[in-house]
Amino acid sequence: MDTKAVTGPVQNPNATTPAQQPSQASNVLLQATPLLQPGQQLGPLQPTSNLGSVQQTSNPAGTYQQPNPQANYALQQQNPQTNSGAVQQPNPQTKQVPFQPSNQQTSLVPYQQPNPQTNLGAWQRSTPLDSLQPSTLLSKLASNATHQLIKGDRSMLTMSDDNALISHILGSHIPDGRDIDVKPLLRLVEDILRRATLTPDTLLTTGSQTYLDPGFDDKTHHTSFLATLEALSYTIDRIACELAYKALGGTDAHQTTVAICNMVSHYGWDAKLVLALAAFGLNYGEFWLLAQIYSTNQLAKAMAILKQVPGIIEHAVPLKPRFDALNDLIRTILEVTWCVIEFKDLPSIYITTDVPALASAMTHIPTAVYWSIRSIVACASQISSFTNMGYEFALSTSEAWELSTLTHKLKTILEHLKKKMEECVRYIEERRDIESYQMLVELFKMIHMDNMRVLKALICPRDDVLALVDGTTKKRVNLDVLRRKNVLLLISSLDITQDELSVLEQSYNESRLHEMRLQSPYEVVWIPIVDQLIDAKQTHFEELQAPMTWYSVYHPSIISKASVKFIREEWHFRNKPILVVLDHQGRVVSPNAIHMMWIWGSHAFPFTTLREEALWREEAWRLELLVDGIDATILSWIKDGKYIFVYGGDDMEWIRKFTRQAKAVAAAVRIPLEMVYVGKATKKEQVKRVIANIVQEKLSTCWQDPATIWFFWTRLESMLFSKIQLGKDEEHDLVMQQIKRVLSFDREGTWAVLSRGSSVLVNEHGSILWPALFEYEQWKEKVALQGFDTAFQNYVASLRGNSHPCCRFEFSNYAGKIPEKMKCPECHHYMEKYTTFLCCHDEGIVPSLLALTTNK
Repeated sequence: MDTKAVTGPVQNPNATTPAQQPSQASNVLLQATPLLQPGQQLGPLQPTSNLGSVQQTSNPAGTYQQPNPQANYALQQQNPQTNSGAVQQPNPQTKQVPFQPSNQQTSLVPYQQPNPQTNLGAWQRSTPLDSLQPSTLLSKLASNATHQLIKGDRSMLTMSDDNALISHILGSHIPDGRDIDVKPLLRLVEDILRRATLTPDTLLTTGSQTYLDPGFDDKTHHTSFLATLEALSYTIDRIACELAYKALGGTDAHQTTVAICNMVSHYGWDAKLVLALAAFGLNYGEFWLLAQIYSTNQLAKAMAILKQVPGIIEHAVPLKPRFDALNDLIRTILEVTWCVIEFKDLPSIYITTDVPALASAMTHIPTAVYWSIRSIVACASQISSFTNMGYEFALSTSEAWELSTLTHKLKTILEHLKKKMEECVRYIEERRDIESYQMLVELFKMIHMDNMRVLKALICPRDDVLALVDGTTKKRVNLDVLRRKNVLLLISSLDITQDELSVLEQSYNESRLHEMRLQSPYEVVWIPIVDQLIDAKQTHFEELQAPMTWYSVYHPSIISKASVKFIREEWHFRNKPILVVLDHQGRVVSPNAIHMMWIWGSHAFPFTTLREEALWREEAWRLELLVDGIDATILSWIKDGKYIFVYGGDDMEWIRKFTRQAKAVAAAVRIPLEMVYVGKATKKEQVKRVIANIVQEKLSTCWQDPATIWFFWTRLESMLFSKIQLGKDEEHDLVMQQIKRVLSFDREGTWAVLSRGSSVLVNEHGSILWPALFEYEQWKEKVALQGFDTAFQNYVASLRGNSHPCCRFEFSNYAGKIPEKMKCPECHHYMEKYTTFLCCHDEGIVPSLLALTTNK
């Protein structure tokens, strides 16, 4: 077929203004499409024909030419005979001939911004109805341009320097300070995309039924949101037109992205993304809406046929890779958008751009916005290929990898942003925890009308949460049940033993029956401290909580990090249980009353520091202090005035020699002697073997119940901690000196305490006691002159002067507050401090110990 080039503009008597372009970043030449005369037949398309395509510039197809960010231009065909750059409408009477590209040079003319008051229809060229062709012809005419868009996008995806790529975006970012809450709009768009994102399986059934979801949330459409949407609708429509027009025209994706960014230059980064998504949602939602309802709505059916929707649905299975890639990319765009919004919503009171994590994220957000809008452009092009070129074109191309490449790009950016978001969240949590911790410190310094404010700050500040479990009814209750009551906070890890719980429960039940309970009502609340509650620990927590008769926190997770820090630093909790006592106004009246409970049980009620001091004033160094409430047999021996040896250690050979020699001396002196073995603070399995030998050989009385031995040593250690907590003078406190001796002897091997009735005669290390008994012949003559008590005491003292065993105290790191210094009970010098690691094998755990040791 003969062709003739158009050499001049065709005048339209009705055209008075140049045609305005919908984009200020477009640099392609708009050509008037020649119209066919009525009845004229179409000839075959020539290989060189570019009918209906976009006029190309001199640079190769698919390559990127960097635009000038300082100016916006539109390329127009220049006639050698005229300087007019306006695109004129064709005269319907002019003979129509196929169009060929001109070889003339092009010139740049400034782009004219469309008037916002102008009707959107002015952007479209009027076309006589008789020139419309069947949709199959339109598909062929547009395929070349759209394919060039895809090819051009591929070259951009291979660029490695994002800094140069987004320079135009940064240059056009001129926020005017407007603050728009875009989350309601994004939720609406997300709802559109979620309902429109279908799989081939659902597509095959969509045409026969109406897709209705009763869960649609109309709360989004409140008055303020509608007002915001009305203000943004013009911008959204402009972007939607830009996406649709450029997808048909085959404009380079980068230029379209820049054009959209120019339209939203005065908005924040989050608003740019949401507005672009909203515009895409209009086109995307319209397409899938027709796919869902065309079989039940005649109007929708007619429109669906025009857009070739039935053919797409019919060939849904072959198009599955394209659908999957498209859906995956849309989901990723939404994730990036929400992530950008999350960065905007970070509280500035806790974090600023001076923080490295946030500063790094803010430098990457423009990149994320650019590639997200770029991906929206690609998605719009894919939908246009469905509606304008039909399923034949979609099936004939293998461009799904383009979408997958963009998805990979966005996911890489998203992964980095999420990592920075995690760092920002941790930073904010740390700042909040510090603030909450300081608030707790100040609260406990203040005087309150009742205890509610401190309890809520410590346990759970939310009024709508039932924070406690009633141990009696096993129902959840509010913190108000503790109002104006004395509260004992039992704080422990999940390693609290059944022995400890049994003693606490006994003391609790006894003290509840105390005659003063009506004047001073109190409650116990268990606060478990758990670093990370895994499934196994959850089960263990429930097992511990079930038998408790007092209140407990319903779940360890409600205890905040700030509260845990306060408990550890201010109340010196490590791992061993502590019992903090608060009065009815929330004041701390005892930082740890658990020592009182171990020593005196319910007799220590109401468990205040004043009560603790009063009880110590009533005590003296006597045997009842060591064994009170443990062994009634020993108390009867004391009442009878017998001599009593209480001894311990794990050296079986020494025990045999000691018990036999003690019995021999008692028989020689003719005194009533009883002996009881009380084991050792550690090495439980070895102590069991020693007890078995003592019973078999009938060496002496012994405590065979491990719980009794545990309670004896726990009480003894509690006595020392109680004295330290009260700040007693070590050097002039006889009770404290003797307690320290027993604990030190236990660490060094064997020991024994000899008493006559309740009066303690000797408290000595085994290495001195056995020689004193073995050498009875050397001091037996003094027994007649001085009496057994004085003679034995003097001889033991003489042996001690010749040999001073080392004194050693070991405090577990989990034991709470550890003294910074301690004096030796033997020489009264300050002891040296060491760190010791100890494993007793049979304990089930490896305790870390702080050993205080001195060598004499």
